[in-house]
Amino acid sequence: MEEVFKQKEPQTYEPLYFKAYLVEKVNFVNQALDKVVSFKEPQKIHEAMRYSLLARGKCVCPVLCIVACELVGGEESIEMHIACAVEMIHAMPLIHDDLPCMDNDDLRLGKPTNHKVFGEAIAVLAGDALLALAFEHIANAIHGVSPTRIVRVIREGVVGEQVADIQSSGLANLSLEHLEF
Repeated sequence: MEEVFKQKEPQTYEPLYFKAYLVEKVNFVNQALDKVVSFKEPQKIHEAMRYSLLARGKCVCPVLCIVACELVGGEESIEMHIACAVEMIHAMPLIHDDLPCMDNDDLRLGKPTNHKVFGEAIAVLAGDALLALAFEHIANAIHGVSPTRIVRVIREGVVGEQVADIQSSGLANLSLEHLEF
């Protein structure tokens, strides 16, 4: 499995080539995600996971993760595990947020939302499966950080954000503190 997360030697980039750097990192993340979430049984859930995970968004969060890791001299194998986990964690609440019980969106990035393609039940399970897979990648990559701390960060980030979104729906006056949360 580790071969999935290997990249070629890091390169240095002049500011002029920053776009090329970003494109390269996005390609690395997408290639790793494609291998990590492969077509296996039950095929329908993996199709739904891939549909949202590989939607070819900008991958800003995982690329920022890689950049931060490179800046502090992090290990390449760890950075790709975490970058993939970050993208899975990013995709999960988007799937759930589009559901009829939340925002009831029909389109995301110009494509039908996950629940429109696969049905509500599969969409919920795809989001849940992505979160579980993200936990697996984090647990396999990070050593020396307590599992309690890892779970707390993910719980407060993913679930807390969605609860705040639900509670803020329809409110006209939101404080800056509430928006920053």
